[in-house]
Amino acid sequence: MTRGPLLLFGVAALIGLPLIVVALSLLNPQWEVLAHLWQTVIPEYIQHSLILLVSVGFGVTILGVSTAWCVSQFDFPGWRWVSWGLLLPLAMPAYITAYTYTGLLDYAGPLQQALRSTFNLQIGDYWFPQIRSLSGAIFVLCVVLYPYVYLITRAAFMQQSTAAFESARTLGAGPWKSFWRVAMPLARPAIATGVTLALMETLADYGTMEYFGVTVFTTGIFRTWYGIGDTQGALQLSAILLIFVIVLILVERYSRRRAKFYQRRGGAAPMRKPLRGKQALAAAAVCWLPILLGFLIPAAQLLLWSVKRGSTWLQPDFWLLTFNTLWLGLLAAAITVLLALWLAYGRRRHPTRPLRAAVSLAGLGYAIPGIVIAVGLLSPLAWLDHRIIALSEWLFNINPGLLLSGTVVALLFAYSVRFLSVSLQTVSSGLDQITPQMDDTARTLGASPRRILWRVHLPLLRSSLLAALILVLVDVMKELPATLVLRPFDFNTLAVRAFEMASDERLADAGPPALMIVAVGLIPVMLLSRALRTQSIKPGD
Repeated sequence: MTRGPLLLFGVAALIGLPLIVVALSLLNPQWEVLAHLWQTVIPEYIQHSLILLVSVGFGVTILGVSTAWCVSQFDFPGWRWVSWGLLLPLAMPAYITAYTYTGLLDYAGPLQQALRSTFNLQIGDYWFPQIRSLSGAIFVLCVVLYPYVYLITRAAFMQQSTAAFESARTLGAGPWKSFWRVAMPLARPAIATGVTLALMETLADYGTMEYFGVTVFTTGIFRTWYGIGDTQGALQLSAILLIFVIVLILVERYSRRRAKFYQRRGGAAPMRKPLRGKQALAAAAVCWLPILLGFLIPAAQLLLWSVKRGSTWLQPDFWLLTFNTLWLGLLAAAITVLLALWLAYGRRRHPTRPLRAAVSLAGLGYAIPGIVIAVGLLSPLAWLDHRIIALSEWLFNINPGLLLSGTVVALLFAYSVRFLSVSLQTVSSGLDQITPQMDDTARTLGASPRRILWRVHLPLLRSSLLAALILVLVDVMKELPATLVLRPFDFNTLAVRAFEMASDERLADAGPPALMIVAVGLIPVMLLSRALRTQSIKPGD
C-alpha cells in the first residue's frame, strides 16, 4: 500500500477510534462491574429500550405509511401543501418537542389550568395523562421521527407501476386488499429502512429521556460517567447499547438486500385518484394531524414563550450563545466536509477492499448515539493528554494542562465522527455522477490527481458540498449528549442552554434558544422539500 492510501486508511481508522474503543471493551469485560449493573439497572434499561423500540416502531410505521400512501396515491384539497409539510417535524429536535408538550400538558400548563378553572376542580379531582412518562416519550418520538418512514416510503409508492394493481383488480381485489397484498409487500424494504432509521434515533435520544425521567442506556451512561465517576461502567453500558445499534444496522442491511427482489417493476407510474367529500376530508385529516402534533403545536408554543421572553433576544449572553453555536457548527461542518471529500475522492482513486472497509467504518458514526461516541472518545484523549503532560514536564518542567479532552478539540472530533456519514454520503453521491472518463481524459492531458480534484471535480461538486455543509451545521446545532459531555468548562451552546433551562423547570426561558435551533433546522427541510417539488410530475397529478 502506497503512502497516499495508507494515510487515508489511517485517518479513517482514527475517525473510527471511539467505536473501536467501545467495541474493544466487549473483549475485556469487567465482570464485577457487569454483575453489579445486571443486578441494578441493566434489566430496566433493556425493558424500557425494548418498549420504546416496539412502540415507536409501530407508531412511526402507522403515521409514515398512511401519510405516504395518501400523498402518493390520492388527489385531495391541499395535498401539495401536506406533501412537504409532513417533513417539517424533521426540523424539531425531540427534546425541544418534549419541552413544549410539557409546558402545554403539565399540571401548571394552560390546558389543566383551564380545566380546573372551568369545572372548579382541585388536585386529585380529575385524571389527566402524564406527559413526563414512558408513554409521553413514545408519543413525542413518534410525532418527530415518522418523517423518516414517510419520506422513504413515499418514494417507494411513487415508483410502483399500475401494472400490478391492474392485475390485482382483474383478479377481483378491491382497493384495500390491493394495498395490503400488492403495495405493502413492494414497499416493505423501504418501510423497514425508514423504521430502522427512526429506531436508531430512538436509541440515540438523551434529552427527551432525561427530561421525562425515562431510564434507558443513554441516560444511564451519562449518570454512570458523571454521577458516579465510573468510567468502566459507562464503557460497558456503551458497549451494550452498541450491540443494539449493530443489530438495527444488520436489519437495515438485510432489508436493502431484499429490495433487489421487491423493487422489480414495470409499466406506467401510478396516477393519483381524485377524492371528494368525506374521503377527501379523511385523507386531509390523516395528513394534517402529524403536522399539527409534530410541528405546528410545538412551534406555536415556542413562539409564545419567545414573545413572553422578548427581552432575551436583546441580551448579549443570548447572542453570545448563538455565536458560539454558529461558529462551532460552521467549523465542525467545514472539517467534516473536507474529510468527507478527501475520503470519498481517495476511495474513488484507490477502490481497494481494505480502504473501502476503513471508510465504511468511519461512516458508521451517524448510526451511533452521541453519548457512546463521547464516552469512547474521552478515554483515549485523556490517556493522550496525560502522556503529553508527562512528556512536557520531563522536557520543560511545564504542565500545559488538558489540550484535547475537555476542549473544543474534543467537541470537533466528536462531531466529525458523529456526522461524517452525512457529508460522506452527500459527497459520494455527487462524485458518482461524475463519469470516470473525465478523470481519464484529464490524466491524458497531464493533470495530477490534486489538479483533477481542484479543476474538474470541485466545480461539479459545488451543490453537493453546500448541501453537506448545511446538513452537518444543522445536526451540530441540534446535538445534545456529545456536547454536554465534551464541552469545555463554562462553554454553552443553544442546545445546552435550552436543556439547562428546561431541567430547571424554566420552560419559557428555554423558548428563545429552542426556537433559534428550530429556525436553523428549517433550512435543510426547505431544501429537501424543494428537491421533492422539482421532481417530475407524473401524469394525472
